[in-house]
Amino acid sequence: IWSGQLASILSSEVVAYSIIFWMSLETGSAEVLALAAIAGMLPQSLLGPLVGVYVDRWDRKRTMILADSFIALCTLALTALFWLGAARMWHIYILLACRSAGSAFHIPAMQASVPLLAPASQLTRIAGVNQIIASLSSIAGPALGALLINLTSIGNILLLDVAGAAIACISLLCVRIPDPARDTTRKPDLWREFREGFSAMHAIPGMGWFFTLAIVVWFFIMPVGVMFPLMTLQHFAFEMSLIEIVWGGGALVGGAVMGARTYRVSRIVLVNLMYLVVGLSFALSGLLSPAGFLWFALFTAAAGISSSVFNASFVSVVQTRIEAGMLGRVMSLYRSFGLLPAALGLLGTGFLAENVGLTTTFVVAGTIIVAVGAAGFFIPSVMRLDRNP
Repeated sequence: IWSGQLASILSSEVVAYSIIFWMSLETGSAEVLALAAIAGMLPQSLLGPLVGVYVDRWDRKRTMILADSFIALCTLALTALFWLGAARMWHIYILLACRSAGSAFHIPAMQASVPLLAPASQLTRIAGVNQIIASLSSIAGPALGALLINLTSIGNILLLDVAGAAIACISLLCVRIPDPARDTTRKPDLWREFREGFSAMHAIPGMGWFFTLAIVVWFFIMPVGVMFPLMTLQHFAFEMSLIEIVWGGGALVGGAVMGARTYRVSRIVLVNLMYLVVGLSFALSGLLSPAGFLWFALFTAAAGISSSVFNASFVSVVQTRIEAGMLGRVMSLYRSFGLLPAALGLLGTGFLAENVGLTTTFVVAGTIIVAVGAAGFFIPSVMRLDRNP
């Protein structure tokens, strides 16, 4: 599974960064990049409440294969439009939305499958390895994307995503993923199953706050994340791909640390500390002069490390405390609740970049994220979540 996912995620990252660079070079507009990000998030957000029910109801391996195949077919259609010279900017938005819809099924199905394949004591390490895969892809993605955009057309680059999806599907066909225990005496009921997933997010004391804090952080990270290429290009006058590689390198280190062994430190403490690190890195980056690119790279690397530590810790806590039969619904709802406000936050990206300023946006968003991280330490029910269930 990891081999197939590496091929799929790597190819997707190369294509995603190629699209970002192509749009940046074609338009130079923060609003265009924000709309692209919204197109890539909104379908996942809107579909999330329904998707989780079907992820828990369907065979998870088949769900992932069908989702990857759908994404590949949509990408192939856009490739044909570019070859014919008929592609327009709105076609790219549609492709990003279709990729998002496929990911809405694939990501929670994969996350819900992990506890069925590995012991609970190793879930944090497995999440760390998943972060390594994502980080390797995020390092190679910008570099290869920038290289390929200068060597060939965007239409040809899109074919990489089709090849990656094919490899992922073949790898999944070679493995068996067991189904979680299900109550077969009750008839399928969409509304009841949705309510069960929503209730599972709040049934454990502190879990509701745990999700809420993460969702608030998402809201303020997303607009800043979209502005990173413009911050690198316009404020510091460096290549767009360079800072993305630095972030990926930091994330790789964080994933390697979390995947190396099991630590005795509370994962809740790690999550809250990572909020503080990310927030400080954003705020301090916004205070730098155009000559401070080296410090910007160091702060970005720190944020990259913290992102992997956060993701590995957060996902493993949820996988440990939520039963496998509910996990698809819970993870889908979390992504949905996180992406919807984040997409709304992105609507103001163009206004922020052009009226408030890139650097000021970094400072404001970073300060709020620091405040959220500090608040997490003062909620007792959250701090108790990583005790023995």
